[in-house]
Amino acid sequence: MRVFAVAIAFSVGLLVLLGYFVPSETLLVDVRLVLVQWAVILAAVAVLVGVLNLLGVHWQKIQRRQKGGAYSILLIVSLFSAAVLGIFVGTDSPTLRFYLEAIIIPAEATLMALLAVTLVYASARLLRHRPDLMSFLFLGTAVITLFAAAPLPFGKVPPLNLLSDFLSPWLTQVFATAGSRGILIGIALGAITTGLRAMFGIDRQYGGN
Repeated sequence: MRVFAVAIAFSVGLLVLLGYFVPSETLLVDVRLVLVQWAVILAAVAVLVGVLNLLGVHWQKIQRRQKGGAYSILLIVSLFSAAVLGIFVGTDSPTLRFYLEAIIIPAEATLMALLAVTLVYASARLLRHRPDLMSFLFLGTAVITLFAAAPLPFGKVPPLNLLSDFLSPWLTQVFATAGSRGILIGIALGAITTGLRAMFGIDRQYGGN
C-alpha cells in the first residue's frame, strides 16, 4: 500500500510537471488541467473543513465562557454575515466589496505595521547576539526602509521634502522589490522541495522516514 501511494503521488506530480513543457494541443495538457482541477477541489474542501473546525473551536470557547469569548462571537458573526452577503448579493457586489475592504484593509495595515516593528526589533536582537557585518546590514536596511516609507511628521519641510520626494521612493522600491523577490524565490524553492519530497515518498504521509 505504501508503494502504491508513492507511485500515485510520483505519477501525478510528474504528469502535472511535464504538462507545462509540452504544446498546449496535446493530451498531456488536458490531463494536467484535470489533475489541477481535482487538486483545487480538494483544496477547497480542505478550506471548508478548516472553517468548520474554526467555528467549532470558537463555539466551544463561547459555551465555556473562556477569556476572549467576545472576539469569538465577533469572528462568527463576521464570518456568517460575509457568507450570507456573498450568497445573496454576489461576489462582485459593491456592498460586499465595501464590507470586505472595511475588514481586510485595516487588518492588513495592522499586520504590516507589526511586521515593520518586528523586523527592527529582531535585527536589534540579532545585532546584540551576533555583531557582524550582515547584522549591521540587516538593521540598517530595516531602519532605512521604515523611515523612508513613513511620512514626514511636520509635512513638507525643505530640504526634507526633497529627501521624501526623490530618495524615499527609490529606497522603498529597491529594497522592497529585492526583499519580495527574495521571499518569492524562497517560497518557490520550498514548494519545489516539498513537491519532490512528496513525489519520492520521503514525507511521513507516504511512509517515509
